[in-house]
Amino acid sequence: MNPATELAPQLKQLRLSGILDSLEARNRQAIDAKLAYTEFLALLIQDEVARREQKKFSTRLRRAAFRATKTLEGFEFDRLPSTNRALVHDLATGRYIQEKAPVLIVGPCGTGKSHLAQALGHCVSVKPAA
Repeated sequence: MNPATELAPQLKQLRLSGILDSLEARNRQAIDAKLAYTEFLALLIQDEVARREQKKFSTRLRRAAFRATKTLEGFEFDRLPSTNRALVHDLATGRYIQEKAPVLIVGPCGTGKSHLAQALGHCVSVKPAA
């Protein structure tokens, strides 16, 4: 009998149905590597945590309604030498959110304000909320 079919209703009841996606592969890995039960369980839980984090991230990005995927890596700092890189990278840590400090990005049209705002939003949506 396949244990996944027996586990499926219980995992769904516990809201752990994501484990079903990796159960077979992790079971094979545990058998091949002769993992202890606790190591096998730890792998399954890590998979579930990663799946939930990815789902949260996707939800945050969808709710932010960004028009395009903009990142700090894609921002052309060289085009705007007056941009304070250190400050931008500090903002990317998201510390201002915990401090409840407002951030205002100003400048002429076409200087990348929207790009920076979306890139910062992308950076902080990856970090867990406090």
